[in-house]
Amino acid sequence: MAMAVAQHRESSSGSSIDKHLDSGKYVRYTAEQVEALERVYAECPKPSSLRRQQLIRECPILSNIEPKQIKVWFQNRRCREKQKKESSRLQTVNRKLTAMNKLLMEENDRLQKQVSQLVCENGYMKQQLHTASAADASGNSLVATPQHSLRDANSPAGLLSIAEETLAEFLSKATGTAVDWVQMPGMKPGPDSVGIFAISQSCSGVAARACGLVSLEPIKIAEILKDRPSWSRDCRNLEVFTMFPAGNGGTIELVYTQTFAPTTLAPARDFWTIRYTTTLENGSLVVCERSLSGSGAGPSAAAAAQFVRAEVLPSGYLIRPCEGGGSIIHIVDHLNLQAWSVPEVLRPLYESSKVIAQKMTIAALRYIRQIAQETSGEVVYSLGRQPAVLRTFSQRLSRGFNDAINGFNDDGWSIINCDGTEDVIIAINLSKSFSSTSNPANAFSFLGGVLCAKASMLIQNVAPAVLVRFLREHRSEWADFNVDAYCAASLKAGTNAYPGMRPTRFTGSQIIMPLGHTVEHEELLEVIRLEGQSFVQEDAFVSRDIHLLQICNGIDENAVGACSELVFATIDEMFPDDAPLLPSGFRVIPLDSKPSDTQDSLTTNRTLDLASSLDVGPATSHAAGDAPSCQSTRSVLTIAFQFPFESNLQDNVANMARQYVRSVISSVQRVAMAISPSVLNPAVGSKLSPGSPEALTLAHWICRSYSYYLGTELMRSESLGGDSILKNLWQHQDAILCCSLKSQPVFIFANQAGLDMLETTLVALQDITLDKLFDESGRNALCSDFAKLMQQGFACLSAGICMSTMGRHVSYEQAFAWKVLEADETTVHCLAFSFVNWSFV
Repeated sequence: MAMAVAQHRESSSGSSIDKHLDSGKYVRYTAEQVEALERVYAECPKPSSLRRQQLIRECPILSNIEPKQIKVWFQNRRCREKQKKESSRLQTVNRKLTAMNKLLMEENDRLQKQVSQLVCENGYMKQQLHTASAADASGNSLVATPQHSLRDANSPAGLLSIAEETLAEFLSKATGTAVDWVQMPGMKPGPDSVGIFAISQSCSGVAARACGLVSLEPIKIAEILKDRPSWSRDCRNLEVFTMFPAGNGGTIELVYTQTFAPTTLAPARDFWTIRYTTTLENGSLVVCERSLSGSGAGPSAAAAAQFVRAEVLPSGYLIRPCEGGGSIIHIVDHLNLQAWSVPEVLRPLYESSKVIAQKMTIAALRYIRQIAQETSGEVVYSLGRQPAVLRTFSQRLSRGFNDAINGFNDDGWSIINCDGTEDVIIAINLSKSFSSTSNPANAFSFLGGVLCAKASMLIQNVAPAVLVRFLREHRSEWADFNVDAYCAASLKAGTNAYPGMRPTRFTGSQIIMPLGHTVEHEELLEVIRLEGQSFVQEDAFVSRDIHLLQICNGIDENAVGACSELVFATIDEMFPDDAPLLPSGFRVIPLDSKPSDTQDSLTTNRTLDLASSLDVGPATSHAAGDAPSCQSTRSVLTIAFQFPFESNLQDNVANMARQYVRSVISSVQRVAMAISPSVLNPAVGSKLSPGSPEALTLAHWICRSYSYYLGTELMRSESLGGDSILKNLWQHQDAILCCSLKSQPVFIFANQAGLDMLETTLVALQDITLDKLFDESGRNALCSDFAKLMQQGFACLSAGICMSTMGRHVSYEQAFAWKVLEADETTVHCLAFSFVNWSFV
């Protein structure tokens, strides 16, 4: 009996195994079958059931395999492909983390050496304490001034000696303790960061350092960085006067560099330097540079007449090959920008290491990373444009704007009707060529020149990023559509005329079409379409739309020391790669404030001719970049607008340009006052809109009503006490919006996430109606649930799509709506919406 049961169990087990084999779970394929399946997988990784059956019919070698077995094979194949990609990604991350760990270990070693050095210096200072008092009594100063090497710079041997000395000093800054480096605020190192950034705490001049991992070879990196005009927006020209090989296989170059001034209120800088390129014994590539002085050599005085000669202290690039590919790069920028030559109010721009870090050091590392990602194909741009073409457009816009601000004589610019008291400077250029380099047919169709109206002013209590973001999103608040139309007409043959001859009106629709952005989205390139309509009946059906090519950068409020820019130029709707550009725009640069500036600070509603009203004298002796912060933040705003003109219309265009720029200045002042944090910052309990409660009171109402209707807390209980409720509501991860209960509901409040989702500001928020938030299906869903919302006090909305003010689609997983009750718990003040896990589509 037992034997019979055992035989039955064996029979059942064998039957089970056969069943598993038949189901395709354990099937061995021949090499020919695998090859046939791989061919199909290359064409279609996930074939349908009909396609699998067709495969069996068309391939005789697969006729003995069930369709279910083939389905399992494709599932396994996709899984292996996914595992392979994930393994490759993890290996890349591991290499990056290994390199970053190496950088951090080196930084730790450097800091330990610096601590040891400070301990020794402290002991020495204690020993010299008694002798110091005697030195003070004698009145003798013992301050040592660093002396620049005055070796003969006219002979190769002398230049080589200077080069070797520069190399040693540069390496001591890049990897040693020659400079007291401190981590740059807001730039914490990590696996996803661009690199490790530091600024000098106390040294002569201004200095910044960066190190990071880049997936390019050292030689390629050196070639890019040495071509400074290609990546530095501030570099006007770089010319190599002399180049000869050094005895150790390196090269020595004598270089003359010109840089743009950031505003109309200060002269530009130039540099006369020696640049030394060599390879170290460990295989690292070094490019180091310093200024030459005392030799009497350099460019002609005429070429440097509009520049102030600044000094490059030993700086450069240390590029080390990395295991597994790529390079580790160290960048040091150490300059003396001769701050004495600018008005005192602008000296923070020339005495701040944070500004140098943003403009030079961080910009260089970001550009290298951008090129690396474009090379690897990680960057995708719109409208079928190649990355190099779009990058060229950005550089042309920035360079053209800098040319307009500086107005160099050797470019053909000359100032007209300037007696030193004008707030708006008018300059003309009769010799500048505006045809594209590769296609002369795309030249501007006018005989005359270009006129530039420019001005600078101080603004207070407004973050540059916030102001530029508002100017970008709300062009109708400051721009004149007819002036844009006049500039656009200059691109079309036979239509150039003085503004007003073909009046048009702006319909209010501004469409932003993104073209591309940099790695960290610190710069955006986009096409703007302004929809216009003619007042003339016979032209009623003719499109009056205007297209602008625009770059916007510095709109991240957390960036330290960065300026914010909005630069644009009219383009033809065909937008060829070699389109001529005539850039105009705004630049806002933050100034480090000093406590003494608070009492005599200038108000925001005044335009300044700082060049004539402020004296230029010796620089103050406070440490670079260490000015204490105060509540009053100041920035310098520079505006420059360019207008083409015909010779017989020069005076008319000049008057129009002057009036237009003054109008723009007035509009910007009004906007700056409206969005000032002292007026709008909810953290200080200000009014959010006329007739609304205090922000703190509204925050209490929102949270209490949410708990009352939905039976759960909007925030953790410890976040609801005192004034912290407003701060936590403002920083809540979900987008929270409040709209009024009117026949046309408009938004009256949004937290930071809500403003980000709508891509707007608190000022412009009050112009957005509830119906503009949702798409058609969203509006229908809200209408169907509105009665339920008003009856029971809340409603839950399913996942859907809403729209930002920029026309971008925003998806959300879920949304809640509830009535916000006032303190008496009976009066409904407004409606609140919370959008959970929202993201741009």
